[in-house]
Amino acid sequence: MVKPLSWLLVKKDWRHGERMPRTGGVIIAANHLSWTDPVLLSHFLYNHGRWPVILAKSALFKVPLLGKAVSSLLAIPVDRGSAEAARSLRISSERLADGCAILFYPEGTCTRDPGLWPMVGKTGAARLALESGTQVIPVAHWGAHELLPYGEKRPRLFPRKTFRVSVGQPVDLSKYAGQPPHADVLRAATADIMAAVTTQLAELRGEKAPETPYDPAGR
Repeated sequence: MVKPLSWLLVKKDWRHGERMPRTGGVIIAANHLSWTDPVLLSHFLYNHGRWPVILAKSALFKVPLLGKAVSSLLAIPVDRGSAEAARSLRISSERLADGCAILFYPEGTCTRDPGLWPMVGKTGAARLALESGTQVIPVAHWGAHELLPYGEKRPRLFPRKTFRVSVGQPVDLSKYAGQPPHADVLRAATADIMAAVTTQLAELRGEKAPETPYDPAGR
């Protein structure tokens, strides 16, 4: 269902798809711009040999029909801001061991940066990568926000938009190997992951990214 819908809605500019590992457990870290980008990005990943396992808000699993569909896609429920959030990382670890590709949005929500650059990320993806030894592939995209800007409910179908994707090289987290997962270590590793995503986005946009990422917490 997703592929024909994606082909219909947007034109494609897909770059460096050969960098996406075709087998084995992998963490895919991406920026988040619109409610439509999980669908469009899933099409890209599927066409490059990966079935994306997405972490989704637990409330979605309670919606009639949608909840059943989300569960059948192997999505992982996330209870943000609760003690149950650790459960989603445990399930993610199990899925990685089974060879799945886990799609993470480290920002946790659509970016609030005024220029739509990636924000400071949350540490879940970094923790999972360091604990499991799984490689992290940074993926940036651009254009989904033109189809459906964040907060709007009606898509802007015309003129037809272009969905751009760029895959980066695996993020080098080797300097954190063997270090205890303290908050400072996780924040530093997360910053490296987000910097790699931002580099790919700068390439797509043909612009220079801000020196310091936007921090919604005001730190």
